[in-house]
Amino acid sequence: MRKFLAVVKHEYKKIVLKWSFILGTLLFPIIAAGFAVVPAIIFSIKGEPTRIAVVDQSGKLSARLKENLSAERMSAKVQQAAKDSLKNFDASQQERLNKSAEQLGASFVFTDYDFADKPLEQIRRELGEKITAKELDAYLIIPDYLDAADAKYEFRSRKAGDFGGERNLKDALNQAVRSERLAGANISEEQLKDLSRNVDFDSKSLDEKGDEKDTDGVFIASFIIGLMIYITLAIYGQMILAAVVEEKETRIAEILFSSARPFELMMGKLTGVGLAGLTQLGIWITSALVLVGFGMAQMSAAGMNISIPNISPLMVILFFVYFLLGFFIYASIFALIGSMVTTVQEGGQFSFPPIMLLLVGFYFSFAVIRDPNSSLSFWVSIAPFFAPITMPVRILAETPPLWQIGLSIFINAAAIAGLIWLASRVYRVGMLMYGKRATIPEVWKWIRQS
Repeated sequence: MRKFLAVVKHEYKKIVLKWSFILGTLLFPIIAAGFAVVPAIIFSIKGEPTRIAVVDQSGKLSARLKENLSAERMSAKVQQAAKDSLKNFDASQQERLNKSAEQLGASFVFTDYDFADKPLEQIRRELGEKITAKELDAYLIIPDYLDAADAKYEFRSRKAGDFGGERNLKDALNQAVRSERLAGANISEEQLKDLSRNVDFDSKSLDEKGDEKDTDGVFIASFIIGLMIYITLAIYGQMILAAVVEEKETRIAEILFSSARPFELMMGKLTGVGLAGLTQLGIWITSALVLVGFGMAQMSAAGMNISIPNISPLMVILFFVYFLLGFFIYASIFALIGSMVTTVQEGGQFSFPPIMLLLVGFYFSFAVIRDPNSSLSFWVSIAPFFAPITMPVRILAETPPLWQIGLSIFINAAAIAGLIWLASRVYRVGMLMYGKRATIPEVWKWIRQS
């Protein structure tokens, strides 16, 4: 036991005291927060307005189009969309909505162009020359007959990536055409708006106690938990593989085997690295809880009441339990692969199957989120290789009966025992084999040796 603990301490300190571990642990929450904040900042930056010339051959749509793209109309559109998703408004939210609408309304600046008595080809040529000379950014040609079967609305722009502006223009154009058609049919827009208004659809999920819960919050939290476990297992599994191959290449294993049994060395390595991964995962989860709490406080101050799933202390304990189960399952596989190969490059080739198993488990977690009580969710949450990711997600989405959690832990613990037994028999022989990669018959012979 003393030698085992010495190996655990050595492997733990070797990882935790590295600058890469410290930087990765501290930078991950900052990077995660950056992914949420930076895109919002970038998209909030106001770009240059698009100078556009409208050639309305029908003479019926240009006025409606300009009105639909005005700041007042865009403001009403934004506010209606916000009211569909939020129940309460305060003064600060109203001000932000008005600013957003002003930016949308100012995204187009209409430029006059005299197209009277000019053929269509000449209009296209002249407008194209203006765009080339940077006098214009875009032009829109509206056909003469709006309801003709072959009516085509031509929009050309030098801003190929302005998808938001193009979408706003298309929506405004469709609305203008629709209004003109309604006017022709003697139907007012107010009547159509009243007849086609959406129903007030209040959708919420119920937990096992019959209480309401926030579906979006559950999905986001489940995705984050599943992704954290997947990333951590993949990183530390590869770390086990690299450490085993390094000891094999440098022939340190020969010295280590003279002072401790191979099983003690392998288990000490797995335990030390596993504790390092548990430390990092604990810091990440704590940081995530702090960031989520801060974000919720900011949203509450802004009048946006968004609930988060209720995470109990038992859930947190079970998350760490399943991380350890997943780590020992996959670390045993990576240790076995490292014992068979001679270089890290060869190990990278053979590590593809366990990485794919991890990825499949992560994908199964989406099916679990969708229906936590289905037969598929039950089987993938107790199956080895998949349960370390799918069961924590299932517990967060809707906690299953305790006997299913106990069965899942028992089956995966039994799988760990089998994999460690298998890996230890390959480890004790493979670590002393140099020069060539072990073949399947050779590995089978090592396993059968008593």
